[in-house]
Amino acid sequence: MAKVNISLDAELVVEVMVLAGVGSPQDAVELVVRDYIARGHRTEARTELKDKGLREDAVKPQEPQG
Repeated sequence: MAKVNISLDAELVVEVMVLAGVGSPQDAVELVVRDYIARGHRTEARTELKDKGLREDAVKPQEPQG
């Protein structure tokens, strides 16, 4: 796996370390990135289910009114 080196504000990393309860800046940043990706996947899944439901509702024949 390829590695990437970046510079981050130390205060941000320390805050993430405290919030995540980890002792390593590397672990803290990895947790944030993994959480962000997981949140995106959950959002995609919810959106897909909602879109699927809307499509199914549009296909159903409507009851006659009157």
